[in-house]
Amino acid sequence: MSWLVMLVQVPSQPSRHRVAVWRELRRFGAVPVGQGAWTAPDVPVCRAGAEKARELAVAGDGQMVLLTTNAGDAGAVELRRLFDVARADDWVEFMADCGKFKAEISREIEKRKFTLAELEEEEQSLERLRRWFRANRAKCVFGSSLADEAETELSQCASVLEEFSELVYGEVHQ
Repeated sequence: MSWLVMLVQVPSQPSRHRVAVWRELRRFGAVPVGQGAWTAPDVPVCRAGAEKARELAVAGDGQMVLLTTNAGDAGAVELRRLFDVARADDWVEFMADCGKFKAEISREIEKRKFTLAELEEEEQSLERLRRWFRANRAKCVFGSSLADEAETELSQCASVLEEFSELVYGEVHQ
């Protein structure tokens, strides 16, 4: 597997340009490896993201040098390790938020807060989790057992919300 190495320089002011580049790099799963240096697998989705990040850097009066490693480089093993660690961190954070979601629903049930407004709020929270899951899955180009665990967690969140919605509708339509 070849790797993209992106060397990014964008003026610090205005900061919105640096932030836009940083967000784009994170969106497609690039991993920081040093000051202004990022890496990602050389796959179409990452290459497209790198090109967009380069456009954003140039728009902010900066630049981005895009290099490609050879698959046999000794450093490629370390780049893969860094990438896998970053994806694992993404999944762990996601699953922690799933736990918070389920705990929130439990608290609302304990308080018997069965309102349509609360249900709508929780539906929005579940949709946010679904978007986050899709974004993480898109970055997980090598697959991961944590992705499977996260999918199970997301399914549990949907089940818990379904149970809550039945309680809300039962209360509202008494």
